[in-house]
Amino acid sequence: MRENEPAAERLNWTLDQWLHWQESLNPKRIDLGLERVSAVARALGLIPAQATTLTIAGTNGKGSSAVLAAEIYRAAGYRVGCYTSPHLLHYNERVVIEGHEAAGVDLCAAFRAVDAARNGAPLTYFEFGTLAALWLFRRAMVDVQVLEVGLGGRLDAVNIVDADCAVVTEIGLDHRDWLGPDRESIGREKAGVYRRGHPAICVDPDPPHSLLQVGQAADLRRIGYDFAFERDANSWTWHGRSERYSGLPLPHIPGAIQLRNAAGVLAAVEALQPLRKVTRTALEAGLVHARIRGRIERHADLLLDVGHNAEAVDVLVDYLQAQAEAPRALVLGMMRDKPVEAVARRLASVFHDVYAAGLPAPRGLSAAQLAVRLQGAGMQVRACVDVAAALAMARRQAPAAYGPIVVCGSFKTVAAALENGKST
Repeated sequence: MRENEPAAERLNWTLDQWLHWQESLNPKRIDLGLERVSAVARALGLIPAQATTLTIAGTNGKGSSAVLAAEIYRAAGYRVGCYTSPHLLHYNERVVIEGHEAAGVDLCAAFRAVDAARNGAPLTYFEFGTLAALWLFRRAMVDVQVLEVGLGGRLDAVNIVDADCAVVTEIGLDHRDWLGPDRESIGREKAGVYRRGHPAICVDPDPPHSLLQVGQAADLRRIGYDFAFERDANSWTWHGRSERYSGLPLPHIPGAIQLRNAAGVLAAVEALQPLRKVTRTALEAGLVHARIRGRIERHADLLLDVGHNAEAVDVLVDYLQAQAEAPRALVLGMMRDKPVEAVARRLASVFHDVYAAGLPAPRGLSAAQLAVRLQGAGMQVRACVDVAAALAMARRQAPAAYGPIVVCGSFKTVAAALENGKST
């Protein structure tokens, strides 16, 4: 499939054909910048947005925050579109309208529209998908669109839309090749989603100074200053600039960090009340009904977590240490550009044995490569060619009478474990 094939030859493509072609359209897997994607968005009439827009950036907590916000606004009676990435099993997971994943035929229609408007621009896979999601949201006439940033913020394709409110969750050391070597550099990039005079929510309790500088031009609302929360035994309390809610149900999404993420979402909802009114009843419904695949999710004898950086693994470790049931084994598969050693040091506090699962090249580490990098953390490593082999060995060697097998390290690791479960 070549970029210069006539558009007519793409009219009847399947979703898989479109996605395969998009992966090769731009020679760079990541090509940050807004000029190219903005031009196509203007040609499609996607900017300025007609829907109230909530944009969510950050290192961790973006996906769960986006899903929670979408559920709250749906419970409040609004038509909602939610765009997240990456997907776990199916691309359709990225685009959700009114609680339903976009159908393949609708995604193909959106891709045809983007293709017709791009005028030869070499869009990246993520840019193509972002424009398609916005096109579908406009066609569905959503009232609210919740957009999760893919990478960074300032130059991410999602940032072509001026957010009515923007949230930045936790800021950690990830994607340093693209965003900079330290939290100050990374914070500046993520704060690029803030807009002058518009509500800007900071959920990180210790934000980089660079984020605070950028936020000065916006209506910055910081956790611990403009909003806060406290947990009770079986509920929690949130208070902001004008609202206070006590006795709220705990978020259904597991992990202690989810209370902080939820607090940030409630701060965004409070800030957007003049545009989209939300009642306490809707807040409670969103907290109870929000679900997200692969985040500390129990599936048969597995506990799945897509965390792939040190901060995300800290959340998993805290969760495991708080459980009465100890995990019986760890299956870990990681990408070569992730902080393997930092992740291993944290997991070593819970696990002595690890089954290193190879992931596909070029981004994935082979089992042998991963094993070498894990051994420095003092773990006993068993190298397995792939996730299926690692699960099979873990099940043979770890007594089933104990707790779940933990599978983590990458979306691809968790997806492979789920696929393996279908075939067993």
